[in-house]
Amino acid sequence: MGMDTEEEQEPGAPQDSEWPELEKAERLARGAALKWASGVFYSPKQLTRLDQYRSREAQRMCSIESRIKSTVQSYLESVQTGLEQLGLALKEVQEAREALAEAQGALRSQAEAAHTLESLRELADQHGQLQAVTLLLPQLLAVPEAVARTQALIKGNRFLEAYEVLRQLEQLRDEVLDPLGGPELSLFEGLTPLGEELGLAVGKAVGSARQLARDNPALLVAAVRVAEFEEERDTQLHSPTPGRPRAWRQRCLRALQRALEETYFEAPAPAPPGLAGHLAALREALPAELALAEALVAPCCPGQYGVVKLWAHTLHQGLCQQLQRLLDSEDLGTQDIFTLLHWTLHVYPGPEMMGHPDLSPEADISELEPLLSPEAVEQLERTYTEKLKVSIAEWLQKALDGEVAEWFREKEPDVDLEGFYHSSLPAVVLQILAENIRVTAVISSSLQEKIHGMALRELGTFLRSLIEALERFSQEHLRDSTRPRHYVPYLLACLNHYTALSSSVSLLQPTGVAATTGASAIIDAALGDLKKKICRLILDALLEELKPLFVALPSRQWLSNLVMLDNVCEQTASFCSRFSRVRSPMAQMLLAESERAVVLEYLRGLMEGKLVCRNSMERMQASERMLQDSAQLRELFLSLELEESAQTGAVLGALQELFRLQDPALLSLEVSAFLQKFPDVSEEHIGALLDVRGDVSRKQRQVVLETMQANPPPSPPPDGHRLLFSLVPVPAPPLAFCFPAGSCS
Repeated sequence: MGMDTEEEQEPGAPQDSEWPELEKAERLARGAALKWASGVFYSPKQLTRLDQYRSREAQRMCSIESRIKSTVQSYLESVQTGLEQLGLALKEVQEAREALAEAQGALRSQAEAAHTLESLRELADQHGQLQAVTLLLPQLLAVPEAVARTQALIKGNRFLEAYEVLRQLEQLRDEVLDPLGGPELSLFEGLTPLGEELGLAVGKAVGSARQLARDNPALLVAAVRVAEFEEERDTQLHSPTPGRPRAWRQRCLRALQRALEETYFEAPAPAPPGLAGHLAALREALPAELALAEALVAPCCPGQYGVVKLWAHTLHQGLCQQLQRLLDSEDLGTQDIFTLLHWTLHVYPGPEMMGHPDLSPEADISELEPLLSPEAVEQLERTYTEKLKVSIAEWLQKALDGEVAEWFREKEPDVDLEGFYHSSLPAVVLQILAENIRVTAVISSSLQEKIHGMALRELGTFLRSLIEALERFSQEHLRDSTRPRHYVPYLLACLNHYTALSSSVSLLQPTGVAATTGASAIIDAALGDLKKKICRLILDALLEELKPLFVALPSRQWLSNLVMLDNVCEQTASFCSRFSRVRSPMAQMLLAESERAVVLEYLRGLMEGKLVCRNSMERMQASERMLQDSAQLRELFLSLELEESAQTGAVLGALQELFRLQDPALLSLEVSAFLQKFPDVSEEHIGALLDVRGDVSRKQRQVVLETMQANPPPSPPPDGHRLLFSLVPVPAPPLAFCFPAGSCS
């Protein structure tokens, strides 16, 4: 195969520099051949078949060369065919170029000829226009007369005839201007103002629809028909022209709206004194207006006018604007705000007006927004609450001033049919508050809730003012005990006021309104303070009367005089007899507090150290006197219908045991038993009582006090009902005598 020698380069073969791809292909072929030969002739035995391989490869090379020659021949033939076709195309292009040059020359000569005929063409166009105008000349001469006739028809409200003439004139103008194709002739300059005049007359007539629908519906129908004819012409125009679109339908709709607005809302809303009458008039007028629109105006207008809806929405929008101006004026009083809220929230949307069952569904009131926005309603409610608060405060103050004036009368308070002290103050206060809370239920629950909370707060303020008035009342009595003359009866009457107010506050709570926790707490606290203040003043008055009688109690005179406590009981009975004018349970509470006040005054006298027993006989006398006094006080208050379980005088019976005891060494046991009954007694109290005995040594006293410390008493009851000693002060012990030059011993 010639693998061991290289083939010589054939003459005329391309150089490597000219065909680098050929050189690369040749190297690849040689490499592939060497690889194949090394695989086939890898042993000497296979060299015998070298001739066979050479012969077979030679045949294959011949086959490949023949195919290559065939392919090249076919390619050359195709190239020859292509060259022939290109030659033909070039020839045709040259022929077309020559034809185009000839045509261009012909056109250039024709354009020059057409330019010479331009003036002739213009003369022909002018001739055609003049010929068209000449044909319309009789009609053109009649234009001024037709314009004048149209104006007369408009003034005579003959809208359809006027519109027909105007339409003919406009058609004539279009027929003249189209051939002329130039600016509008002066002959037709009056048509545009004439059309505007007719449009104004139509709008004015439609604006009077409310009256025309009753008196001359044919005129209203004619005006609307003219507007609709023009609306159709506006829609038929594909491009806008001077004076178009006229939009007479919109003009008519605006005229209808303006007529309603001028009738009802052009004038400002009346001042607050006349607001209620104005709203009442609207309540009658607006439903009648909607009925008129549905029954008379709507049949005269096309359905697309939506007359009933237009009426409803125009009236509603006008009302909204008028009310907003009214709110901006800030001149509304409480009654005006109440009337306005009730009218806008209930009357206007109610069955009397916009919610009337006979109102046409075409009104489409579902699309209407509220007359007052939620924010405006909230602001009105707050303003109403604040202004009403001022009025209520003034009313309550006047009621209180009248009540205070009665306290200084020369006669006792009035009594009711049951014999209890009575005045109109609680009823007046509760009526003022309840009425203002109740009436707001017709507005909204939110307003009622605001008024209820405000009323409770004002009631709390009133109660505080009443407490301050009672304080001034008591100060006046302290300055002069003869004034007021009936000091205690009027205090008792105020306690009845407390009973009436505390039992009736719950009646102010409106049904369905959540309770105001904060305001209720204020009322409870104020009522509690009022009760405490009245009771304190009554008890102070009692103790003021008893004070002279307790000056010598206890004393040695007290040990031997059986009449001393009789005076106390007599004076107490006289004072407490007036409690029958007080309603229960306050009467029982006063009796219990009075009994405890007498006992506390008794204990206070014992603690002051006015008596020190000198011997066992005096201690026994003191024990007997305390036992008798306890029984006498018990009988006194039982006669006044105070149950024994509510009395505290038993403490005197327990105290007498400390004085009856003969052996002071046993005092620790007695004191321990006393502590179990009265856990609020202190070491100072026991020390003061031991001083009254007069026979207790320092050592024995120390044993008693240590016993108290080692055995603390049980905690007193949380309600404080049995607290006694904690309310009795113990005087400080006197200083020991001191020598001038020495220290205290």
